[in-house]
Amino acid sequence: MIVLDSHCDTPSLMIKGLDIGLDNKDCHVDIPKLMAGGVDASFFALFTAADLSPDAATKKALEMLASIYDAIGEYSGKIALAVSPDEILANKARGLISILVGMENGAPIQRSLSLLRLFYRMGVRYMTLTHNGDNEIADAAHEGKRWGGLSPFGREVVDEMNRIGMIIDVAHVSDRTFDDVLSCSKAPFVSTHSGCRAIASHPRNMSDGMIRAMADKGGVIQIVCYPVFLSEAYAAVYAISGEAALPRPSVEDVVRHIDHAVNVGGIDHVGIGTDFDGIEVTLDGLENISRLPVLFDLLSRRGYSDDQIEKIASGNFLRAFRDVISVSSGLRG
Repeated sequence: MIVLDSHCDTPSLMIKGLDIGLDNKDCHVDIPKLMAGGVDASFFALFTAADLSPDAATKKALEMLASIYDAIGEYSGKIALAVSPDEILANKARGLISILVGMENGAPIQRSLSLLRLFYRMGVRYMTLTHNGDNEIADAAHEGKRWGGLSPFGREVVDEMNRIGMIIDVAHVSDRTFDDVLSCSKAPFVSTHSGCRAIASHPRNMSDGMIRAMADKGGVIQIVCYPVFLSEAYAAVYAISGEAALPRPSVEDVVRHIDHAVNVGGIDHVGIGTDFDGIEVTLDGLENISRLPVLFDLLSRRGYSDDQIEKIASGNFLRAFRDVISVSSGLRG
């Protein structure tokens, strides 16, 4: 089966000198770990913090994108760029791991649809509309005070992402922004790294209503591997201590969220988005991407069939990806 991780923040480390060709002890994702984990495709996120100026955000995104291209050039015998599901399959047939590019926070496009299109031409295939702060596009889960959902420009962004075939990611948006995307988008959309609010009531997690509505539109919730989003009890301790506490949540907690999302949205609308290299503490038993097979083994022991595990591993996300491309083709005529 194809194994796809829809979100890691490794480019933030790459611009600081991380060599992903090495097995590094201080990161969660690199080529040796991807190979050991049987990962066929990984979305590398261009993350920009909410406190950066527009120009600084654009510059940092370009620096991260350049570092990805440099690594692909240096390790062309092991990894390759992919911009579509078909390219992921073609790369796997050649024995190569696919590196895809997402953008976490729409700030780098500033207020320019031309910049949005340019990032698409350079390989960016999803954009998380916000990070932890409201921006020119929309309100974020951690603030949610500026626009009351999507801004007027944000509605143009959604339309243009639909038209060009870029996946809309609602992982960090406010509930009202989610509702606006649901009503405005002509294509399915995803949450690339979230949990279930019914289990852990973090504002970054998705309510049952959101999971169900996104599924009804053909979208997918990619379950995150961040302990703070998976366990409400752990999040409370972490908020007080400010550092990793023991005991940590485990792979079992990921499966709890997968089970819940499957029960609410259906088996065709759940996947995996680790958030590795963007999290301060990892799960017990899932310390880096090389340990991902432990999750699939546990799903199998819990009674998931091979076909169901394949859907969670990549099939659901790739189907939504293809649907976004199909909608784009229709809109372009």
